[in-house]
Amino acid sequence: MTMAIVGGVSEDAQFVEQKLADGRSSWENSAVFGQSSVKEALYTVAEECRSPNWDGYGAVPVSEEAYRLAYRFLEALPLGYAMPTVGVEPDGQITFEWHRSARRTLSVSIDPEGRVHYSALLGARKEHGEEPFFRELPQRVGELIDSLGSP
Repeated sequence: MTMAIVGGVSEDAQFVEQKLADGRSSWENSAVFGQSSVKEALYTVAEECRSPNWDGYGAVPVSEEAYRLAYRFLEALPLGYAMPTVGVEPDGQITFEWHRSARRTLSVSIDPEGRVHYSALLGARKEHGEEPFFRELPQRVGELIDSLGSP
């Protein structure tokens, strides 16, 4: 289960929030959790796909909003979760993929309106859907990542 921390407005709440963010940043940069390398990949892919027709076939550029939401999605992943690979779809949406094998894979994209779209192949079972994204990992997406198992 994922626990969300919602920011407060008092000085004490802001202090606690900053300390938690500092601690999380330290974990993210560790070799074990490695979220910083995925964030670097996100930045690189977004930069490479910022121009119209970036693929030579009329692709839509990645917008600032698409990048911002994708970054927030990465931040919403609990520490210790397997990190995805990053890509961009021709419609300008950033995608995250967890690929364990030909029959165990999950693809997630976040649209500019803040909806998470997912498609999973789990053995013989297929699943797809859409969930709202409010800075917390949607529960079903977390369950699907868990169901893939460790790399």
